[in-house]
Amino acid sequence: MMPSKKRFLLFAALLVLSLSTVGMAATQSVEAALDEIARNFTLWDWAVIVLYLVFTTVLGGALAGKQASMKDFFLGGRRLPWPAVCGSIIATELSAATFLIAPAIVFAQGGDMTYIQLAFGTIAARFVIGYLFIPVYYRREIYSPYEYMGNQLGPRVRNITTGLFMVGGILAQGARVYIAAKALQVITGTDVATSIIIIGAVSIGWTIMGGITTVIWTDAIQCLLFTLGAIAALIFAATTIDGGLATLVSEAYHAGKLRAINLSLDPKEAYTLWCGLIGFGVLTLASHGTDQLNVQRMFTCRSAGDARKAIIFSGLSQVLTYLLLFVGAAVFVYYQHFPLTGAEQVVVDDDSMKIFAIYIVDVMPPVLSGLLMAAIFATAISTLDSLLAALSQSTIALLYKPFIRPAASDKHYVRASRVIVVVWGVLLTAFAIYCDVIAQSYADLIQFALAMAAYTYGALLGVFLLAFLPTRRDDLGLMWGVPLSMLTVFALNWHQRVPQAIVVVASVVLLVQAFRHLRAEPVKILYVALAVALLLTISLAAWQPPGPLADGAVSEPVHITLAWPWHFPIGTAITLALGYLVGNRKEADPS
Repeated sequence: MMPSKKRFLLFAALLVLSLSTVGMAATQSVEAALDEIARNFTLWDWAVIVLYLVFTTVLGGALAGKQASMKDFFLGGRRLPWPAVCGSIIATELSAATFLIAPAIVFAQGGDMTYIQLAFGTIAARFVIGYLFIPVYYRREIYSPYEYMGNQLGPRVRNITTGLFMVGGILAQGARVYIAAKALQVITGTDVATSIIIIGAVSIGWTIMGGITTVIWTDAIQCLLFTLGAIAALIFAATTIDGGLATLVSEAYHAGKLRAINLSLDPKEAYTLWCGLIGFGVLTLASHGTDQLNVQRMFTCRSAGDARKAIIFSGLSQVLTYLLLFVGAAVFVYYQHFPLTGAEQVVVDDDSMKIFAIYIVDVMPPVLSGLLMAAIFATAISTLDSLLAALSQSTIALLYKPFIRPAASDKHYVRASRVIVVVWGVLLTAFAIYCDVIAQSYADLIQFALAMAAYTYGALLGVFLLAFLPTRRDDLGLMWGVPLSMLTVFALNWHQRVPQAIVVVASVVLLVQAFRHLRAEPVKILYVALAVALLLTISLAAWQPPGPLADGAVSEPVHITLAWPWHFPIGTAITLALGYLVGNRKEADPS
């Protein structure tokens, strides 16, 4: 008879083997389902995508003209029409994340249109940017908002904010490219990494070809394309269902899919009116008013007045967002009449975000489905090529021009910019591939995409407000305000042991630095200590400690968390408060 220990080991081995087999079977079934769906994407559809890429490449190159100087490459010679700039802003902010996930949010179990409440804050913020931020940017010929902040607070601030933009750009836009690549799996049947590499290669090529001018014109074309695509998807659903649009609206309404207002005061709910007004308003001030990705576009306009029109009218993006949410309701009603096939259900069960891509490939007629998938491809490229242009400009201004070749010709800097575009393109592509690991820690992909931006946007806006408002402070307080802002957002997102250890070590370092540099001003040390205490409380404290459960297990502690829109005003407030309280008073504002 086999000894009990050997029997146990044999049983454990068989159990592991069986579980591994089941896991492999599940994975294979998803891959097989994706392959089955991808076969419905015809050669005509692929032809549409290829023709679109060729058309936009040729047109973008023709419109870009000759890029002879830095002003041409990074500012488009400041001669671009504001409607094109407006379309480019819309195309950049409405990335593949919005195009794919907005319909999925409504389609999901219990989903509705409360996401649209975020529009209230973002529209109001654009007026603030147009009438208050843009005039100060246009007083001088500058290439980035970080030059303005550096002029107001000192050159060290320009380096800090440029670094924040680079980190934030990689985090936020890498996440968006990853989301687009997951949708392209539905038509390619390949893994996410291959789709990301395809997007990265095309984006690098477009950016090298014509700088910001090519980026803006191709973005404007893409804006038109995915607007027409969303309208086509809605019309097709309405004409396919008996009773048409009236039936679609009626059934969506009775299913609760058209609910758009949520007045809940729960700080853990993201889609509430208060998050829209406050949280998303602050986010837009940061993303459209201080992020080089969008501000660089406004710098290409002929005047401050044109730039104001571009940013204010870009609020029309929220009309498109509402349209995409309504498309999600239409897709939900469609599948109530025509249920998902076995392969479709397998893919949706594995990743519900793919529902709109599945609808496009399996339901929409050939050519039209190719047009819609080209729209998704367009949003992904728009996301990446826009960032590459901005990162290249920032790298030239921050590192290359001052430290490597300080007295080179404009032609040399343009050539160097193209090389830097390739370097950043490779790094961004690599991070987008790694996002497959990071995204598993978030409830859904829209939260993942926007949460990545929260790490730096609050700090960026806080620095800008310190420079913009009549605070008369130098940059001293930012040495603690910026890292504590980022660490607070980090602590709100992660409560595992390793992140907690990182927070504790960073807190000790910041306190030691405060005692070293502020020893003559104990009140300022107190301000830093209070901010550190808040950080440690968020990271370590738990509303509900672990306790025994009925089955003998131990429950997980419930830590302090807030919905992601609140991360932006919190990060901004910490940066601005410490920048003001700890900073030294200046006698007069710089000219």
